[in-house]
Amino acid sequence: MRHRLAAACGAAVVVAVTTAGCGVLPPLPEPVPVDIVPTVAPSLAPEGAENLSPDGFDAVERMAVRIRNVGCSALSTGSGFAIDEHTLITNKHVVADSAELEVSTYDGRDIAVDTASTAALADLAVVRTEDPLPSYPDLAEGDPVAGDPVTVVGYPEGGALTVTTGTVIGTAHDPLNANLGEVLVTDAPVEPGSSGSAALDEEGHVIGVVYAKTADGQSLLVPLSTLQQMLDDDASFTPAATCN
Repeated sequence: MRHRLAAACGAAVVVAVTTAGCGVLPPLPEPVPVDIVPTVAPSLAPEGAENLSPDGFDAVERMAVRIRNVGCSALSTGSGFAIDEHTLITNKHVVADSAELEVSTYDGRDIAVDTASTAALADLAVVRTEDPLPSYPDLAEGDPVAGDPVTVVGYPEGGALTVTTGTVIGTAHDPLNANLGEVLVTDAPVEPGSSGSAALDEEGHVIGVVYAKTADGQSLLVPLSTLQQMLDDDASFTPAATCN
């Protein structure tokens, strides 16, 4: 409202100056009424604003983290997501052979890492943090089926946080981990660095973990059911191998 008033006053000044140049002053405006009650301006908040943090990020974005694997001879990047205040899920290949793991949140805050462990069965890893994580999603009630929408949230190429969408195409036998069995196939775009990203349903619940991309651009997910099964069994994860 202040900006509109300022613009209107500016226009009035231009008129007055232009008219004064002709030697005739314009008449004074009528007094401003004092008996008018202004209406309440409509809200400009977008739909779903109740899910936004003060800086404009929604819950889906706040739970995603960027992971930098500082190895003894190389640096790689990946993604991950929180499942509680001090636990992250990512891929085994994202954290393996590291000298140090660096984790940062959607707003650039660094999170101190406590431990990392990896699974033998699937390309999954659990990272425990010393610092609290800002947000974490709920897990879905079950695996999705073909045709269900999917959203992937992560940091491709270690760059900016991205949100891509697609559809679950179906299932396939895991081409990388023979013991895992069936994995989910989607057409949601992913890139190197997207490994470990959460795949979410339309309600923002986790349905799987991105771990690979096929030659024809499809994304592969470890299904939620596999993730849950392994989280329920402490023996599924062992300390991550380091390069030290």
